[in-house]
Amino acid sequence: MSKIVALVPLLPLLGFLINGLLRKQLSKTAAGIIGSGTVLGAFIISVLLFIDVRNGKTGVVEFFPFISFDTVKIPFAFLVDQLTAIYLLIITGVGFLIHVYSTAYMHDEEAPHFARYFAYLNLFVFSMLLLVLGANYVIMFIGWEGVGLCSYLLIGYWFKNPQYNNAAKKAFVMNRIGDLGFLLAVFWLLAKLSTVTYGEVFSADAIKALSQTDITIITLLFFVAATGKSAQIPLYTWLPDAMAGPTPVSALIHAATMVTAGIYLVARTNILFSMAETTQHVIAWIGVATALLAATIAVKQNDIKKVLAYSTVSQLGYMFLALGMGAYTAAVFHVMTHAFFKALLFLGSGSVIHAMGGEQDIRKMGGLAKHMKITYFTFLIGCLAIAGVPMFSGFFSKDAILLSAYEHNKIIWGIALLVAALTTFYMFRLLFLTFKGSFRGTEEQQHHLHESPRAMTIPLIILGVLSIVGGYISVPEVFVAGGDKLGQFLAPIIPLHTHAVSHMEEYALMGGTTLLVAIVIVFAWNKYKTYKEETNGAFGNLLENKWYVDELYNTIIVKPINWLAGFIENVLERSGIDAIVNGVGRAVQYSSRQLRLLQSGQVGSYVLLMIAGMVLLFVLQFFLKK
Repeated sequence: MSKIVALVPLLPLLGFLINGLLRKQLSKTAAGIIGSGTVLGAFIISVLLFIDVRNGKTGVVEFFPFISFDTVKIPFAFLVDQLTAIYLLIITGVGFLIHVYSTAYMHDEEAPHFARYFAYLNLFVFSMLLLVLGANYVIMFIGWEGVGLCSYLLIGYWFKNPQYNNAAKKAFVMNRIGDLGFLLAVFWLLAKLSTVTYGEVFSADAIKALSQTDITIITLLFFVAATGKSAQIPLYTWLPDAMAGPTPVSALIHAATMVTAGIYLVARTNILFSMAETTQHVIAWIGVATALLAATIAVKQNDIKKVLAYSTVSQLGYMFLALGMGAYTAAVFHVMTHAFFKALLFLGSGSVIHAMGGEQDIRKMGGLAKHMKITYFTFLIGCLAIAGVPMFSGFFSKDAILLSAYEHNKIIWGIALLVAALTTFYMFRLLFLTFKGSFRGTEEQQHHLHESPRAMTIPLIILGVLSIVGGYISVPEVFVAGGDKLGQFLAPIIPLHTHAVSHMEEYALMGGTTLLVAIVIVFAWNKYKTYKEETNGAFGNLLENKWYVDELYNTIIVKPINWLAGFIENVLERSGIDAIVNGVGRAVQYSSRQLRLLQSGQVGSYVLLMIAGMVLLFVLQFFLKK
């Protein structure tokens, strides 16, 4: 494998350095070209690497020794294989489209801030590429931390708004909680195997050296890390708040790349996870619970980006459900299709927000289809794809996950089917309230309604096409023998997952799911084709307020920690430690003032004291002498 692979992350890093260091000198056009061009270059090289991988050219490229102590040797090395190749195409391909979109969406920013924005985007792409290219867990962790830092910078991009800063800090802190699990897992591997290189960790000898307890603990710790990055219960609340960042940031970080890092971690470590039955049960149940919880919340959200944010959390739950069932290829497949249609939906929402002058409340929209035809049709494609309508990309990847759930656990399958129905409902509620009916905004907003510029609509069209055709790389065997090209491609990394159900049963499952989706779409159309102000009951308020999970965390975690911090500051620090330190100082000062009185300057007093001392010594010597 050629060392040209180094250019894939280095090009975005170069874009970050140029835009970051020269942000005050560069024009907006130059910053946009540099930011987008470097990612395009990385995409072109990624395509060449993908072709090499398809031709069987995989391997590790070692650059230099990185960490070495005792028997531990960790090189700075990249691994290029089938799983890496898929992720490289997703990150650089979707990332490039989002960069191009951003050149128009962020046009109102001042030139230095415009360049700063692209510098952050480039740094994020560099970190994500490092994460998936690393040949060991240490290099992966460097990229892992890098995307966490970049998410903080991008979410808080408009740093003059305190709410946005709080959202950025929330994302940073909750990701750090998960990252602790990653570190502990790496240390555990080092203690047991003295290596963290994938090829050595997954070797037969290394597996024999690990007990079942070791494997369970390591995989659970890795899953804790994944719950932070990929927003699963209980560490999911940062992602909806991350909508504070610019909309293209939401598309890049919270739809196509960063939040899928947890899925990559588990898929890369599939050998260990397949041996940890307890961990797989935990992953499956947390995944389906997250999917259901987020879907119920999305039903009652009125902020266009919040609906999509909770949709992302729900779809990530689907992916973890697949991982827990051992259907790693299905999870990776859904990562890919989700990157297409969710990036499309986020960028579509950005187009709507752009036309509405910053308005995000769908209750104040309506009738936009006739003003924004391209945005409407591409958004419709995204909704059809995420709902799993046949022949759209989401149909194939969702079907693979539902089929695996049906084979393993009928209860989980039933919950996943309910989530599919809820997904269809809230997405078409969003579509109809935004694009159908009469316009409900202000006259000034209506006067300025227009389709977005080409730099925004062309990425929408490309993603719309990918949201249609992207699913055909893994067609179920029931349709085409040998149609699962993705499974065959990933077979050297992830064993092929075979299904035990008959073709008739699989047809019935697909038909039932499709019928359910169709019924829900018709129901949503009848309910929202003409806008009526919704009144919430007690349960509706519960959903609109997100099950009060943030309030619960605030009550049982934030407030006690703040109280403890106040107690430590006011009682232990001020009344305890400070009181001791200040007391010692005051005691020394008081003693000095009293001792100073002995120095009166009168010779008679000194003689008297000298004689008294001599007498005292004589008395002590006389009476204490043995």
